[in-house]
Amino acid sequence: MMMKKILLLFVLAFSFITASAQQDAQFSQYIFNGLYINPAYAGYKSDFYVNSFYRSQWTGLTGAPTTVSIAADGAVANDKVGLGLLLQRDNIGAQSTVAFYTNYAYRIQIGENENSRLAFGLGLGVIQSGLDGSQLNPVQSGDNYIPTGYHSFLSPDARLGVLYTNDSYFIGASVDNLLPQYTVSSANAVALGVPIPKPHEYFTLGALFDLSEETKFKPSILIKDTQTAPTSMDINAFLLLNEKIWLGATYRTGITIYNKPNLPTGLPNSSAAVALVEFFATESVRIGYAFDYSLNKIGSLGYGSHELSIGFLIKNSASSRSRFNDPTRKCYF
Repeated sequence: MMMKKILLLFVLAFSFITASAQQDAQFSQYIFNGLYINPAYAGYKSDFYVNSFYRSQWTGLTGAPTTVSIAADGAVANDKVGLGLLLQRDNIGAQSTVAFYTNYAYRIQIGENENSRLAFGLGLGVIQSGLDGSQLNPVQSGDNYIPTGYHSFLSPDARLGVLYTNDSYFIGASVDNLLPQYTVSSANAVALGVPIPKPHEYFTLGALFDLSEETKFKPSILIKDTQTAPTSMDINAFLLLNEKIWLGATYRTGITIYNKPNLPTGLPNSSAAVALVEFFATESVRIGYAFDYSLNKIGSLGYGSHELSIGFLIKNSASSRSRFNDPTRKCYF
């Protein structure tokens, strides 16, 4: 029992350090709404779409990460312009981050196929990062390195992205957290004990295959990178059954693409397996669930992660490409 507690404390300490370095919230259902990782996704569905999710990571552990987010987007100007809003709150232990973005995407039709689109996206917003000293339990009272009360900073931020989609595949790239490193004083952040968000790069690639009239198969990958944490890759595989339900699985693991001299050597490779399901409760309501199981030591202790999502589609009567009139439009996200 004592060895199990020691192992748990070590795993949690390493995981919290990694999460603080990585900073961007981890979630699994981004594949159903790409606005979370790419502002160029705004307006992709043509109709107006509102999606929210709640994620509880390592459920049952005190101070484990939780994330709440809501996103809304739609197309205007004859589908040439996508507009979106994104609000997200992330908590891990005593640390919290709140981010709000307005997103704009300019969409260009490529060739004669109106579903072949190249979109360029820009997101502008603010980030508030804070640390609540009252939630910390110092070994020795009066430790000057332990902040008292709540400390935070507010910074403007920007995110950029590009996304190409057609009837057969999609490919995209994006970057976020572009401004805090320039607008927040490092000395001030260190004094407050609050980490400065660092840029994160995302690369996505996927395709859609018809296995039969009732079944479609969609494989995809996501690569997430930052200078302050190991690069991670998601390998996803989904089946769409009767245009009603998505069943999928993800394998998430760390990969090495290039040398990162700022990272300590010998970091253990983190990996996880994810099971996902999303179904269309009605033509305009989507409900999703994901369960993450860590393939490292923390998984053997029985702490999984749960993620719930719900989405509402509102018909865009001004759009000639409304997904209500084209059920195959639901096949990418």
